[in-house]
Amino acid sequence: MVTSSAATVDEYLAALPDDRRPVMAAIRDVCRAELAGFTEAMAYGMPCYLRGGEAEVAIASQKRHIAFYLMRTDVKDAFTARLAAHDMGKGCLRFSTPAKVDLDLVRDLARATAAAPGPVCD
Repeated sequence: MVTSSAATVDEYLAALPDDRRPVMAAIRDVCRAELAGFTEAMAYGMPCYLRGGEAEVAIASQKRHIAFYLMRTDVKDAFTARLAAHDMGKGCLRFSTPAKVDLDLVRDLARATAAAPGPVCD
């Protein structure tokens, strides 16, 4: 996993390659809009969105993909049908290129995460 030493999300975005910065900024905008009451922070070398001190969502520009980390198994399970068409690990939704980022799906996942607290996966 590629991690950043950026101290802030703004620094993180500024350091991204030109082809990734706009879509990462768009994902950030969605997270900031939908995750009301969450705190945006840098953790684990990537932008994270915390509620009650626990990261429930994170985003990252990795070497071979753009990642949306969903740390809520209950939300992931609720979206099984929509996630089936995507590259999804235990808690990592991977988009192979900036053009393949599904902002509507990201918005819906963030909205569902914000709707109610739930257990964060290990």
